Amino acid sequence: MNPFTVIVHWLEKWLIHETSPARGATLCDFDRIRYELKPADVLLIEGRSRVAGVIKQITQSNWSHAALYIGKLHDIEDKRLRDYVSKSYDGDSEDQLLIESELGLGTVIRPLQVYEGEHVRICRPNGMSYRDGQQVLHYAVSRLGQEYDIRQILDLLRFLLPYSFIPGRWRSSLFNHMPGQATKTVCSTMIAEAFSFIHFPILPLVKRNGEKGVQLFQRNPKLCTPRDFDYSPYFTIIKYPFLDFSQHSSDCRLLPWHGDSTLEGQEADLYMTAGQIRDLKRFKDKLSVDPDSPQSTPDGKPNDTKG
Repeated sequence: MNPFTVIVHWLEKWLIHETSPARGATLCDFDRIRYELKPADVLLIEGRSRVAGVIKQITQSNWSHAALYIGKLHDIEDKRLRDYVSKSYDGDSEDQLLIESELGLGTVIRPLQVYEGEHVRICRPNGMSYRDGQQVLHYAVSRLGQEYDIRQILDLLRFLLPYSFIPGRWRSSLFNHMPGQATKTVCSTMIAEAFSFIHFPILPLVKRNGEKGVQLFQRNPKLCTPRDFDYSPYFTIIKYPFLDFSQHSSDCRLLPWHGDSTLEGQEADLYMTAGQIRDLKRFKDKLSVDPDSPQSTPDGKPNDTKG
């Protein structure tokens, strides 16, 4: 094995290292999301690996990864496609399946269950027919076995940096190849190509064509990031919070805000204690009694906003 390959393998291993999951419940109800998913839905994942942190930093988003939901094997209409998926996945036939491009794995099929306990969100293409959804899956499955392209992440970073500050030889090569011709890919690029295959828009360019008409231009799939599916007006966002007060009560104040749990370590810097909440309430009560009198703010500092 040559030194370059050794360095690449070391870098991949370092990038895919994941931090420990946060203690306590997650932000979403995984069981409800699991039952809501439909074939050709895009699943966004926040991610806890080092490469997830890099992608979130580059894209200024909480979402670092995207996967395409296939469904169960019997959800695939095309027998040839179903057989191909079956040969590429040796798990239970009743598993809910995703196709994704993951660093260290390439483009693979994995069970939805691998993301239980993660912060996830569903992005559903608006108005997509069943047949079009099957075509999206057909394209994505055709990319099975492709390697993950680390260089594309670096290219994306260079593309987003101010162009005038980058020497010509360091500038992005994202447009050097036509979409679909590369032998490597990343998660959102593979999915964007699948939707482009049926001319389904994600974040297209809309240009006027004549006095009244318009024309759409597909964005280069290599520029697609996970947050684009969240931002796109052509996808419906489906969220199921772990505690959904709209399902149990019309008043968010009836949620379980009180208890004996305590904040530990960095949690104390990120979240408010019950004591701080009580201080806010006392501050509000004082203002409601005499709103014109000088008061201290909840942090104990004088209120200098008057005058």
